[in-house]
Amino acid sequence: MDINIEMIASYKIAYIRRTGPYGSENVQVMEQLKSWAREKNLLNESSIILGIAQDNPQSTEPGNCRYDTGFVVPEEFAADDAYIQFGRTMGGKYCVFKIKHTADAVQKAWMKLFSELSKRNHEFDDRRPILERYVAQMISEHYCEICAPIL
Repeated sequence: MDINIEMIASYKIAYIRRTGPYGSENVQVMEQLKSWAREKNLLNESSIILGIAQDNPQSTEPGNCRYDTGFVVPEEFAADDAYIQFGRTMGGKYCVFKIKHTADAVQKAWMKLFSELSKRNHEFDDRRPILERYVAQMISEHYCEICAPIL
């Protein structure tokens, strides 16, 4: 696991929210959002897709966990699609874990995340959600990132 500290900007995103247990069903929502982005001619090599777990499954019932699949859009972008919402991510300092883009690697990274932060003396900022970041160029090389907000 490759780990770096990065200042991540606040992004304007188009997103779809799914409520329910975190897991493989989030992939279906991601595919739906990518189809929408293709229709709007937004999907390209520099596109950024975010998976945003809004709740901690240790303190929120699995059926109530919210997962936002977001697509970074230009500031001036506007659309009136009924099932697409718009919002902003919270920028700031993040500990970025570059991992293999496999379900197993993502699951293992989530399990190790907090112990890795502790080992490196980073304090988790629980005011901001953890981001899964998917960039087209990185995915083509079979990698993705988990970005944990830190103080």
